[in-house]
Amino acid sequence: MMMKNLVYSFLLFCFFFHVNAQTASIKNADKKYDSYAYANAITAYEKLVKKGVKEERIFQRLGNSYYYIGELEDALRYYQELFSINENQEPEYMYRYAQCLKSIGSYSKADAVLEKFAQKAPLDKRSVLFLKNRSYLEDIKFNSGRFDIADAGINSKDSDYGSTILDNKLVFTSARDTGSIIKKNFKWTNKAISTLYTAELNPDGSIGKPELFHKENLKVNLNQSTPVFTKDGRTMYFTRNNSVNGKRRQNENNITFLKLYKAVLINNEWKEVEALPFNSDQYSVAHPALSVDEKTLYFASDMPGTYGLSDIFKVSILPDGTYGTPENLGPEINTEGRETFPFISDENELYFATDGRPGLGGLDIYVSKINKDGAFDEVLNVGEPVNSKQDDFAFSINSKNRNGFFSSNRVNGHGLDDIYRFTENRRLICEQQISGTIIDVETNEVLSDVSLILFDDAGKSAVDGKSDSNGNYIFSNVKCGKKYFIRTSKEDYLPKEVSITLKKATGSVSLPIVLEKKPKPIVKAMPVVIKGNAIKPVKVNITIGTDLVKLLNIPMNFFDLGKATIKKESEPKLQKIVDMLKQYPTIKIDIRSHTDSRSSTESNQILSDKRAQSSKNWLEQRGIDPSRLTAKGYGETQLVNKCADGVKCTEKEHQQNRRSEFIITSM
Repeated sequence: MMMKNLVYSFLLFCFFFHVNAQTASIKNADKKYDSYAYANAITAYEKLVKKGVKEERIFQRLGNSYYYIGELEDALRYYQELFSINENQEPEYMYRYAQCLKSIGSYSKADAVLEKFAQKAPLDKRSVLFLKNRSYLEDIKFNSGRFDIADAGINSKDSDYGSTILDNKLVFTSARDTGSIIKKNFKWTNKAISTLYTAELNPDGSIGKPELFHKENLKVNLNQSTPVFTKDGRTMYFTRNNSVNGKRRQNENNITFLKLYKAVLINNEWKEVEALPFNSDQYSVAHPALSVDEKTLYFASDMPGTYGLSDIFKVSILPDGTYGTPENLGPEINTEGRETFPFISDENELYFATDGRPGLGGLDIYVSKINKDGAFDEVLNVGEPVNSKQDDFAFSINSKNRNGFFSSNRVNGHGLDDIYRFTENRRLICEQQISGTIIDVETNEVLSDVSLILFDDAGKSAVDGKSDSNGNYIFSNVKCGKKYFIRTSKEDYLPKEVSITLKKATGSVSLPIVLEKKPKPIVKAMPVVIKGNAIKPVKVNITIGTDLVKLLNIPMNFFDLGKATIKKESEPKLQKIVDMLKQYPTIKIDIRSHTDSRSSTESNQILSDKRAQSSKNWLEQRGIDPSRLTAKGYGETQLVNKCADGVKCTEKEHQQNRRSEFIITSM
């Protein structure tokens, strides 16, 4: 009996020893993970997995660790294991799982996962972008084939990336000659940063032998990367580990973040190295880019106000050398994913890398034109072969000769990341010309001086135009592949709106427009309802085109927001129209329903159609002959004030656009 108790006690001791050792191992792995030492965390977690530990959280963190360092196929193994244990994961794991499936070309399965992701996180910008563009692979294919790419000829077995040009030399980041690859990876690049090298750009397109870029004051035992230079070559902004007096600085959690630094070239030496004032010990700021006029600095950061893992920000460089307050570029550019490595071309285009938009896998490179008002134009994937199934980033281009460089960790490279050079042989711009002749429907005469407004299906990109003496109009430089509307206006003619959907190909399209003259007014005197339900014979002049709602002083809005059922409290007011139509049985009316600009163009059109038909049905149910009634919804196409998409308005102003009209068409 005593022997049994001794054996039992020994086994119990072994069990608790094993549990405590396992708990200590998990805590050790978690500590590495929480301090962004993902490579070390992978080693620690994988040891636990080999010992048979199958905790859900461990597979989550293993998948994340590989994802953060850009090794998507390895991340896929652990995300697959995670979802086999429990399919009900947080949306972020679903999104990363889909990205990893793309890394092996499994796009159909990735899209199926993204459908579930969108159901679980419908307000996430990545969900909105995916649902809006399910044919993203076709769009990317259309944008592809525009580049000739080649190995830059300077790559090592380690990580090489983040290049820029200074005085006909390529300056880039490399981990070569550092003795080992630094495995502390950061949220926005997921790659080790090392030090700066330079290589001569030869006339024949080849690149000379790389040499250390370090001048005396840059020789520090810190990781440095991604420089950008002013046009005169005398000021440099670059990324470096957080440091004080050349020594790495950690915060209270023993984490070293990245900061932006500035240096000035004095007597051929980089001096006056200083950290920028909006850096912090609590977050990273990295990868600078300069605007064309060099008055704005762009960068990537995970500072407060970031939508996802990292966003792109901008900050003003003031005339006295100080800086404004950093501004997030907003949801036009940033998502809940990773946005990083900005670059501004001489044509004022923002190139950047992100995994938050429908792409080929990992980080893809996108471009958006910066308009004169500072707003961003449509964001476009630059296509293959620059983009691949893996991480592609750090794009820069010479706008004159269309040559440039980008970085990638694609397969068959030399090291972890490699630099590639390219020549762009076809511009991404795809434009069409819309033209036509405007004529009178009855006489076929051409109509000059017709005012026109061209706008897209989001109610944006409005362009004014006018027909010439021959009735011809032209809208040039219109983007391909989108739906557009043209709205007309001319005295004595009814306004008209026509639509056209352009093909995804450069060219021109003809869109003739036929206008109808306004009916000549017919004046009659008749008694009308002024108030209540009593009919008072008051003589007024009414014509074809008169709105009974205004004539009878009835509130224009009969529906609750987003609904198509007439409100009970509106029925007594609408009864005035019924009474008048019964008193004057020759009058015919057209019921027109309008919405405000909130919600999408498509849903507003559907809602207004339903409201117009609901009003028509209501009148029919009260004895009005259907032959006297027509009904049509106009959605948000005929706003009466400034409150278009994106314009900030009061509720009262929006309500002015939510209106019903009962227009006399025959008397």
